[in-house]
Amino acid sequence: MTAASLGGLLRERAATAPDRPLLRFGPVTLTVGQVADRAGRLANVLRAHGVERGDRVAVMTPNGAAFPVAWLAIAALGAVAVPVNAGYRSTDLAHVIGDSGARTALAGGADAATALLRAGVDQVGLLDPADAGPAPDVPAGPGTFDAGAEAAGAPAAFDPPDLGPDDVVNIQYTSGTTGFPKGCVLTHGYWLRTAEIVRGILGVTETDVDLTAQPFSYMDPQWNTVLCLDAGIPLVILPRFSASTFWKSVREHGVTFFYVLGTMPVFLLRQPPDPADREHDVRIVLCSGIVPELHASMEERWGVPWREAYGMTETGADLFVPADDTSSVGSGAIGVPVPGKEARIVDGELVIRGEPMMRGYWNDPAATAERIRDGWLYTGDLARQDDRGRFHLVGRRKDMIRRGGENVAAAEVEAVLVRHPAVRAAAVVAVPDELRGEEVKAFVQVGRATDPAELIAFVCERLAPFKVPRFLEYVDEFPMTPSERIAKHLLPPGRGAADDMRGE
Repeated sequence: MTAASLGGLLRERAATAPDRPLLRFGPVTLTVGQVADRAGRLANVLRAHGVERGDRVAVMTPNGAAFPVAWLAIAALGAVAVPVNAGYRSTDLAHVIGDSGARTALAGGADAATALLRAGVDQVGLLDPADAGPAPDVPAGPGTFDAGAEAAGAPAAFDPPDLGPDDVVNIQYTSGTTGFPKGCVLTHGYWLRTAEIVRGILGVTETDVDLTAQPFSYMDPQWNTVLCLDAGIPLVILPRFSASTFWKSVREHGVTFFYVLGTMPVFLLRQPPDPADREHDVRIVLCSGIVPELHASMEERWGVPWREAYGMTETGADLFVPADDTSSVGSGAIGVPVPGKEARIVDGELVIRGEPMMRGYWNDPAATAERIRDGWLYTGDLARQDDRGRFHLVGRRKDMIRRGGENVAAAEVEAVLVRHPAVRAAAVVAVPDELRGEEVKAFVQVGRATDPAELIAFVCERLAPFKVPRFLEYVDEFPMTPSERIAKHLLPPGRGAADDMRGE
């Protein structure tokens, strides 16, 4: 890959293959040339609204072509995108906006625009989430504008700044072990290198078709976008992951590879068998978190290799299992280092070195210094290495709950619970779950009788749905450490006497 920036890559591909399809979302198909045109026009709109190089711009849209167009427009301008989970509520949204310092935002709907303004941005431009066109609904009042409509009338020619691989393009928030999500500072080179690595290990050619079903606020659809732009292939975007319709979409669009993680493969495997299960064009599936006991069943059902990959927002792509390594099936191996990366185990912990890697955590030098030491990033994951050099995960150092494909920081949920006037103290832990891997359980000490539903409703108003505890158990008092911290290891394991707040 010769491009030095995301904008440079888009311009190169638009000059050489403008008519190749790049983004497919429902009935919408945008070619490389159309994406370049819309991104350039939107960049001019943002510049007219005062956005300059280095400014942070929040992006809060549901899945569709609008997010990648907006991201590429921000990148071309030399500004910094702050992807925002569309499920965020008042507390976690206010943290991301306040911490990033974003003063401008792009939104895919009136509700998101209103929430962003309340969270502290000065202005919000609205787009049609499907195609980045004129917004279907723009709330009245100061601070909002129809970015899609303005882009339609803006000049297509855009004069880009001189950008290189070391220029920052994202502050990508990811849940940390304490407090609220931390912002990973990611460069143009991070995305270009991640896409190049994945393209190489999958052997992507011009005949391939990619698909993503994750929210674009996460890193994976973003590197998928860059990979497809670089390879000259289409990216099929689904509105959301649906186990009942996923393979139907794969067949309809002629998808040849995709990436899934967390509970996605389990949900897919639990769907009723279909005579068309093997009637598809998929040649390989990349997956993080394959359940070893289900691995062989997945390959047998769909007749295609499923290969493990390991990575983090902080580090991009790190480890992978090669397509021809059939011995890995059912082994639980997460692979060997990708080209350009090194991995080793230090005091039982997996550490990673090489590019891509974040430049650090935004506004948090202490957390950066703790995570990156002498060029090695400490993942927080406990691992072992087998006699073939493959790594295997065996646990985590972090006080983190891995609910399906989502990371939930226990401290973040605890901080919200203790804000309820009846709550004296709270401790949030992981409990095993057959479907999602782990579920969120909250132990709560209250000062007065309180309906558990009231506490759950309180959290629901302030945090994304995936962070809301499923189980809640009251305690009279907490076991404490000598330093007066809650001794979580002394709390009852498993679900115990907790109320199931979802009734599942």
